[in-house]
Amino acid sequence: MVNPFFKNTGPYYLKKLIELIDTNFQNLSDIKITDIKDLYSSKKGEITFFHSKKYIDLARITKASVCITSKNLRSFLPNNCEIIISNNVLLDTAKITKKFYPDSVTDDFDISAQNIEKSFYSDKVKFGKNVLIGKNVKIGSNCFIGHNTIIEKNVIIGNNCVIGSNVIIKNTIIKNNVHVLDGCVIGKKGFGFFPNKNGNIRFSHVGIVIIEDNCEIGCGSTIDRGSLSNTIIGKNTFIDNQVHIAHNNKIGENCIIAGQVGFAGSSTIGNNVIIGGQAGISGHLKIGNNVQIGGGSGVIKNIPDNSKVMGYPAKDLKKFVRENK
Repeated sequence: MVNPFFKNTGPYYLKKLIELIDTNFQNLSDIKITDIKDLYSSKKGEITFFHSKKYIDLARITKASVCITSKNLRSFLPNNCEIIISNNVLLDTAKITKKFYPDSVTDDFDISAQNIEKSFYSDKVKFGKNVLIGKNVKIGSNCFIGHNTIIEKNVIIGNNCVIGSNVIIKNTIIKNNVHVLDGCVIGKKGFGFFPNKNGNIRFSHVGIVIIEDNCEIGCGSTIDRGSLSNTIIGKNTFIDNQVHIAHNNKIGENCIIAGQVGFAGSSTIGNNVIIGGQAGISGHLKIGNNVQIGGGSGVIKNIPDNSKVMGYPAKDLKKFVRENK
């Protein structure tokens, strides 16, 4: 369930997709391609991409029929996966993703949204003033929505949820017993683009945000939807005010994240992780279970299970204390 809300315009023949990018045809079979997904999610008949050695383990087991990659990475892919050699893997991936999902590049406001008083939910939800509801929205029982909040199209909210005032939510699935506090923005596109002097090229974000049961999202926090996978907040995770979670992050269960923490894209955070205020987590990292990260730390490499770290770059807590006596 990577992209349940965006319309897939495919399938396309592989030759047609290759015409979009800067590469030779390379004697590939002209099969029909039904979708584009990440290495882990893709299956037969789909195209994926592989741009970093950090994902070698996933590349070895991908089920995709075709993969966009570079010359130095092609040997890590399985034999049944046809290979497109690219000089700029991410840019070419962006062009093909846009072909499949042209509506996922921009994030214009939802023109379909109407006052909740005119909607199906006027008698089913307790709400404040100036609440707007878009198309394809489902809201469970015993939910509350605060003043000036917009639930844009493509949102599912479970039972016993409280959505605060001045909140914007789109392209998101929220499970049961979740509190989203005032001023949050959830489900907007991530910060993904390629600089270009004639106009930056945006990367499509066709994933969604999934917030599991019993979570709390603090005031003024922003959670971006995924690009080719989903952004996920695990069960019983509590997030403080003004936290930014970029696209594709997977945050585990029972985590506690203090105020002003920032996550770059595509990192995986384990269960029972505690992160102090104003810490920064770089992209494409793996943080283990039961990890504690001190406030103000800068995490730039993977952290194993049961670690306590602090500082910049983040290091073992005992070592940090010794060096800063």
